Parts: sequence; C-alpha cells; structure tokens
Amino acid sequence: MQREPANYTSLGYLRVAAATPSLVIGDAIANAKSILEQANDLAAEGVALAVFPELCLTGYSAEDLFFSEALLADTQSALQQLCACDIPLLIVGAPWRLGDGRLINCAVAIGDHRVLGMIPKTFLPNYSEYYEQRWFASGASVNETEVHDALGTFHVRVDQLFRLGNALVGAEICEDLWAPVNPGTHAALAGANIVCNLSASNELISKADYREDLVRMTSAKSFCAYVYAGAGVMESTKDVVFGGHCLIAESGQLLAQNKRFEWSPQAVIGDVDLQRLQHDRGQNTTFAQMPRPRAYRIVQNDADLPALTTLHRQYSNQPFVPEDENEFSARAQEILQIQATGLARRMLAAKTERLVIGLSGGLDSTLAFLVAKDALGKLDLPAENLHALTLPGPGTTSGTLTNAHRLAQTSGVSLREISIEAAVAQHLTDLSHAGEHDVVFENAQARERTQILFNHANQVGGIVVGTGDLSELALGWATFNADQMANYNVNASVPKTLMAYLVRWYAQHRAQTDLAVVLQAVLDTPISPELIPPKNGEISQRTEDLVGPYELHDFFLYHWLRFGASPTKIFALACLSFQDQYAGEVIQHWLAQFFRRFMTQQFKRTTLPPGPKVGSVSLSPRGDWRMPDEAAFAHLVAEVESL
Repeated sequence: MQREPANYTSLGYLRVAAATPSLVIGDAIANAKSILEQANDLAAEGVALAVFPELCLTGYSAEDLFFSEALLADTQSALQQLCACDIPLLIVGAPWRLGDGRLINCAVAIGDHRVLGMIPKTFLPNYSEYYEQRWFASGASVNETEVHDALGTFHVRVDQLFRLGNALVGAEICEDLWAPVNPGTHAALAGANIVCNLSASNELISKADYREDLVRMTSAKSFCAYVYAGAGVMESTKDVVFGGHCLIAESGQLLAQNKRFEWSPQAVIGDVDLQRLQHDRGQNTTFAQMPRPRAYRIVQNDADLPALTTLHRQYSNQPFVPEDENEFSARAQEILQIQATGLARRMLAAKTERLVIGLSGGLDSTLAFLVAKDALGKLDLPAENLHALTLPGPGTTSGTLTNAHRLAQTSGVSLREISIEAAVAQHLTDLSHAGEHDVVFENAQARERTQILFNHANQVGGIVVGTGDLSELALGWATFNADQMANYNVNASVPKTLMAYLVRWYAQHRAQTDLAVVLQAVLDTPISPELIPPKNGEISQRTEDLVGPYELHDFFLYHWLRFGASPTKIFALACLSFQDQYAGEVIQHWLAQFFRRFMTQQFKRTTLPPGPKVGSVSLSPRGDWRMPDEAAFAHLVAEVESL
C-alpha cells in the first residue's frame, strides 16, 4: 500500500529563505518588481518567510539619494507593489521618513497583503567605510504609529514580533548583529524563535568566515533560527564590494548558505524545525532564567501556511557519527580522551592502580579494553596493571574466544581464562532448573561473570571497568545486576553505531599491524550476548535479530532524547533517512519495539554506575535523564501503530 506523504508543516517545520535580488541603485520601482518576482517564485516552492537585504528597495549604496523626495515617494509605491506578494511573510529593507522628519533604515514586514510593521535599525555604523549617521537616525527609541493612505496603519518600533503559524519572527539590521548586546537577542528573549537580519555587509578577507560564525553562534545562544540576507554584487561601488552572502542557521547548526559574488539573483532555502527550538528552550534553564525585555508587540498575520510534503534538509541515518572524515577523526580522539581521563580520575579517587575487565572478544569490551589501556598510560602505569579476564560459558564460540586472546596478546596484556560452565551448571542445579535455554539460563551466565569480575577486583585491589553501551541501556539489553553493573562504565554514553566507528578509527590510526588485524576481526563478528549454545560452532543468538537494527534504534534514540520528537515525527524522519534501506512497515515495527523497551527498562538505568558523558545524549540518572520506572507507554506505541 502506498504510504501518504508526510506533512512536515504539521511536524513543526517552516520553510524560510534568505534572498539577494537583482538590484538597481536608486530605482525603487524596478527593485520592487524584481523582488516581487523572486518572492513569488519562492512562494511556489513552499517558502513561508522570505528575507531580503538591507535597503534593498533603494540600494544600500544610494548615499545622498536617500534625501531625494522622488526616491522616498517611489519607495512608498514600491511597498504597495510588494503587498501583492504571494508569500505569507516577506521582509524587505527600505528607508522610511517619520512624521517628525527623521529618516530611518527599516526592515518592513509584509503579510496578508498589507504592511504589518517596520523594525528600525538600532546601531548605525559610522566608522571605516560606513557613514550611516549622515542619513539615518537610530531607531532605538522610535515608537510611532503610522497611518498611510495606501499602506494602512502599522507601527514603527524595534520591540515587535510578527506571528507566522507557530513562529514568532523578529528582525534586526546588519550592524545590530555586530553589537555587544544585539536587538535580535532581546527579540529572542521576548519570544522570537526566528530572527531575521537584513544586511549590507561588504566583503573583506576572512569576513565571510567571521560573519558565518556570528550567525551560527547567535542562533546557538538564543536557541533560534537565524535568517541572514546580504546585499549583492550590484551594490558594489567606489571602495566597497558586496558578495550577496545568504545564510540560514538553527540553534548553532548552519542549514544553508550560498555561493558569493554571483551576478544573478540568489536565494537559499531552509526548513526550520520550530519544535526542536521550543524543546531546546524548554530544556535549557539558563535561557529560561534570563530576564525578559518589556512586553513586545505581537502582530498577527492571517496568511495561510503552505503544507510541506518535502523537506529541504537532510538528517543523517547515523546521527551520532560525523559524516566528514576529518571531523570524525578529531571527534574520535576527543571521545577516547574523555573516556580515558574519566577512568583515570576514578582510579585516583579509588586509590587503585589496577583495572579489571571482562574481555569477551566482542565490540563493546574491545573498546573498553582500549580505553583502559589509555587510562593506565595517563597515570604512567604499565599495561600489566590491566587484569583482563575472559569467561567462556555455554554460549561462547571459538571465534570470540580467539578474538579475546589475540587482543590481549597484541596489546601486551596478560589474559586469564576462567570457564564459568561448571559454576553455572551447579547454580542451575541448585535452583532445580529444568535445563531449557530460558531467561534464567541466560542471566545465570551474565551474573556469574559479574561475580567473578568483582571478586577478582577485590583480590588485586582494582576496580571493574564496565563495557555496556548507550544503545543497550536505552533498550534495556543488559542483565540487571550483571553486565549492567561495574565500578565505572567507560562506554555508558557511547551508542552502538559510534562504537564500531571508534574501534575502526583506532585500528586505522593508532594500532600496530597485528592489533589492527584483531580489531578488524572484532568488527566482523556479529553482535551477540552469546548466552545460547552455538550451532555448528557459529553464533546462534544475534542481537539485532532479537531487538532490531541498532542503526534504527540509535536514530530513534537520538531524536527522542535530543529533540523530544514525537513518535510520528521520528517515524517520518526515519522513513526519509532510511528510504533506501528499510520499508516503512519495518521502521514502524522497530519503532514500536523501541518505545516498548525504552519505557519499561528505566529500572536498569536508575541504578547505573557512573561513566563519562561524551556527547549531548546521555541516560545517566545523575545527569541527563530522570524518569520514573513506572511511566506509561501504551499511548506511544498506539501512536506508532496508527501511522
């Protein structure tokens, strides 16, 4: 059955654009025609908010022409033309003369076929190549109500926001962004989740990088989307050159930017996630505690929003893993440093020089083993202080047992092998267990291993290094009071998908040849708890066959915890990101399983041992995630099953 396309508007997305038009300096009527044509083209693409540059109706470079009565009259006529625009909210730059004669540099908001209001520029640069105070007055103290025969009644003031569906839109103009305390920040604190900047910032060496950082970090500290439209090359005159730089950022992430120095009209489009911004604002208590400015005027806009059936942004199907190789290399080094430093500090607190680890030959214990070696190195302790135990039982295969031995050998660490078969058999006999391969059979092995590790740690005066990862904790894929427990778990906030990349990076960049070969063998080994006897010597219990693909669960986990996304939204984004890998029905099935497991397994996370936080998603009960063990989940599963 064909699945209905998602309505991304209902999932909190708003399509915005930053545009640079074809411009003629000093001809407001011609410029309005160009802007109107470009804006209507953007509206046809589903854009709900389009932002054009500073003074784009006249040209920023008009200089003393701003005093021309003809140009000011043409500007008013040009604004009338733009009121015919199809776009729900259009913001353009224009000069405006107040009744008392002051000329101000304004961002004009047009929606529902009328002028909704004007936001004047606060900070007027008058240094270097800038000379704005010759023409304009600051709008900082302006609070005027304009009554115009053709444009209607509207307010001219800095402290106003424009409603657009679930968005509140504020604006500032060029230099305002460069100010130590900028008007856009006040707008964000007053409720604006989108801040626009109409700019005429000229190009200098490295200025584009600085501008990008300003836009991105302003969006980060204010938890908002930031839409920046820069004056284009046709503004270039005398000593200054403009590049038409357009950028869209969201909460510190750059969504889109254009190629500068183009002659043709330019526009970049981005889909802003308003739900994500509201989630981040609600979660960040520092933002919540900031003093709010006096009440801003909220201007209603009754224009209808387009329903988005496509999305102008991509979500990685492995959100925990950077796509750029250089970025990942730097990230991998930092993660390993965080893990090793946390473990080394715990050793100092415990006044011990020895570590004990259970080495299964699988992925998780391998990464923990590498981290443990690094921690000893940080304290200038020899590798022999790492006590590695491998504890084969009824489900152990020769492949993983070989991995464990070779891993220790190629790392210069001694490995002690202790079979748990007899102990487990005796324990099951004592319980009058019938011998079936049930949960008792499996958990008896996990708990026997944990008992040996802790008792051996007592023997040598060490601490037990935990190996379970974030994905397993999310799904509850751990035995309570067994592999769930350790003195310090270095993998506690490393998801399964990232785990493989870290081990692969270590093999490629840090391991000697012999160790690299072993690490590759570990990577090639199917993920399994190995608690059921093997078939024909091969692993018979594959984790992903039982709980589902980890790449899906990590995707679900990231959007559930990081952004508080609803099941419907997670499903829509997963279908988008995995469209070439999984059918919608498969994603739906495992998403329901994710919520069942996540919501019922909190009791295992409530009693977790400490471990280093390495990313923005963590399930530590002492830090990021506090949840009742008894929380309901039927409504979440029902929502998934209704999709």
